[in-house]
Amino acid sequence: MDEKIAILTDTNSGITPEQAAGFGIHLVSMPVIIDGETFFENESIFQDEFFQRLRQGACVSTSQPAPGALMDCWEGLLQRYDEIIYLPMSSGLSGSCQTAAMLAEEYDGRIHVVDNHRISVTLRQSVLEAKHLAGQGKTAREIAAYLEKDGLESSIYVAVNTLEYLKKSGRVTAAGAAIGTILNIKPVLQIQGGKLDAYKKVRGMRQAMQAMIDGLKQDQAGRFAGQKLTIRAAYSGDAEAGAIWQAELQTAFPGMSIGLDPLPISISCHTGDGALGVGMMKDIFCSDLGV
Repeated sequence: MDEKIAILTDTNSGITPEQAAGFGIHLVSMPVIIDGETFFENESIFQDEFFQRLRQGACVSTSQPAPGALMDCWEGLLQRYDEIIYLPMSSGLSGSCQTAAMLAEEYDGRIHVVDNHRISVTLRQSVLEAKHLAGQGKTAREIAAYLEKDGLESSIYVAVNTLEYLKKSGRVTAAGAAIGTILNIKPVLQIQGGKLDAYKKVRGMRQAMQAMIDGLKQDQAGRFAGQKLTIRAAYSGDAEAGAIWQAELQTAFPGMSIGLDPLPISISCHTGDGALGVGMMKDIFCSDLGV
């Protein structure tokens, strides 16, 4: 049954083309605009070059996949598969999910656009679960229903190292950003239910890491009590800081194997360099598969 259903996501999942090939899934590369020129994540722009440009002061922004490009991707897959499960980033963070759902109406039910309210490491988990369910012989409709029901069973925390990009997005004022920079304020943001919200403001990244760990422990004891869970850490730009963060999480949660991924470029456009993040989610399949 697996061969009848294509599992498709975008690079906001953090899945690289090499990993996608290994998992047997398909990727849409997200557009990234740098100094007015459009690039595509992991096709024409890669992590090292992106952060080099960012540190040189480049103006960066993001965009949705072009409808024509998305439909071309779908039509290519439908020549090989009966149906497609498409998992874009959360509708609470971008309009790309709604756009895809509208476009899918033209395909007679063969394309299932799933809004499971996730992004980055939590979206990665959902994609792998979709692939596993397809391998078990579940129908595309059954897989989509599971993913939409299960999507809220996750938490993300992100601490940004600079307020510059939150200022550009309008989430903090220029004056607030200036004061925050002087005071070494690090906002900790939270995604539960697919929308980005403020969680805490702390002084310095060390306190930000502790705030994220505290949030995870509250989630583990509260909304996820009694569930099998997995945790993945993430970072933007600074791999050494990411490894330190992973080790901190491993100490805080010794019974879990903590994964680590770079934040997708399209997310790093909004967090800037030096951000740290973490996702906690219900884990039914993937840890057993070693992924």
